[in-house]
Amino acid sequence: MKLIRYRDAHGRAHWAHQVPGGLAHRIEGDPSGAFAITTERADITALLAPVVATQIMGIGLNYRQHAAETKAKLPEFPILFNKNVASVANPDQPIWLPSHLPSDSVDYEGELAVVIGKPCRNVARHQALDYVLGYTCANDVSARDWQKFKGGGQWCRGKSFDTFSPLGPCLVTADDLPNPNALKLTTTLNGERVQETSTADMIFDVPALIEFLSGSTTLLPGTVILTGTPAGVGMAREPPRYLRPGDVVTVEIEGIGALTNPVAVEPA
Repeated sequence: MKLIRYRDAHGRAHWAHQVPGGLAHRIEGDPSGAFAITTERADITALLAPVVATQIMGIGLNYRQHAAETKAKLPEFPILFNKNVASVANPDQPIWLPSHLPSDSVDYEGELAVVIGKPCRNVARHQALDYVLGYTCANDVSARDWQKFKGGGQWCRGKSFDTFSPLGPCLVTADDLPNPNALKLTTTLNGERVQETSTADMIFDVPALIEFLSGSTTLLPGTVILTGTPAGVGMAREPPRYLRPGDVVTVEIEGIGALTNPVAVEPA
């Protein structure tokens, strides 16, 4: 099932079930709890991120080819960082290049995002996918200068600026994507393909990540897990290719769809 969040003509947010052909029917309730699909056609004026995030947990260095391009040793355990939930951006919303804390090294990172649907703690690998509400596309936008040199050794500063977590365009429920580690993922920048891989290249697959992240730790419904980015990031190119005003980034994942965001300077 494909679920979307949208804003109607009155500015109200709703959930809807998207059906083939682009039609969507409004949902009563919340997909993470009790809900019902109505016969009312969704009055969509703008798509919203398909999750109200309670926390964002990012995984670094989780693709073998990405580790190779950055000449990094494969990690023994998943590398975890957190992002501000206010960094979430909607489909088609501009990614802002920060101007108050300026950066000229803002990078794209196309990723598969996992959304947790019910509280989980100390979950075994073989049960991990039972706790997944669904999957969506993500762009883990990163200001490399703040991530690597100005963040006090932590990654969260360079990854938590407003609009640095675009999500969308829809949430595909777990029953429709039984194997999240067999999906084609591509990122295009101004129409040029810059990342292309399969999620099979992950060092730690989705069940392993949920098992690890839930260890002695409760993951609440609405937890978004960014599962890492593949090779092809701008930082690793010669010369580096960072985002500039007027750029357009699209992250597309097989079975989910395409998430597109233009790039602009942060407004005053």
